[in-house]
Amino acid sequence: MRASLRVVLAHRVRVFPILIAMPLLRFLTVGALAALLAAAAPDVLTAQAPAIRPPSVDSVPRPAAAAADVGSVDAILAALYDVISGPAGTARDWNRFRSLMAPNARLMPARALPNGGGSVTMWSADDYVATAGAGLERSGFFEREIHRTTEAYGQIMHVFSTYESRRTADLTERPFSRGINSIQLLKDGSRWWVVSIFWDAERPGNEIPSKYLPR
Repeated sequence: MRASLRVVLAHRVRVFPILIAMPLLRFLTVGALAALLAAAAPDVLTAQAPAIRPPSVDSVPRPAAAAADVGSVDAILAALYDVISGPAGTARDWNRFRSLMAPNARLMPARALPNGGGSVTMWSADDYVATAGAGLERSGFFEREIHRTTEAYGQIMHVFSTYESRRTADLTERPFSRGINSIQLLKDGSRWWVVSIFWDAERPGNEIPSKYLPR
């Protein structure tokens, strides 16, 4: 038994340094790999997600909404698409637009990045008017909903609203853009409010699934 014990102890003595060294070897291997990556492609290690500028705080008070614009989900969505649409050279009714939006509501276009990732711009209602408003009025812009799916619980509703955009009201004109508006709505007991709109546009490799298109 003593001889067997000596064999076991000798075996443990030989193995013990290896067990101690294994984490160190693993650490050195990872460190060496990181060094190689840094030397070959430093941008891989230093790249960060695009900075997202926080939206401004709305400074324009919310005008009173027309009851016909906010009395139902159908009404507020129709008003939302209608208020941003119009021919070139025609001013939009931005007071009506603001009346649909909850205080400090968010409007957030998604953007595809060359590396396959994505980013988002975050606007308040004031930001949207200041940033996108002039372009809509200058070029002509008509957007309409072509399909909708909804989920509701309590006072909240989520709407996946598929849209198509044209430069004129002529529906025979080919849309220059399509996509999906992800819209969050709130019912406060007397009316509906737009809390946020988060949207992405259709593009090659990002086609709208058939379940979100008219049948």
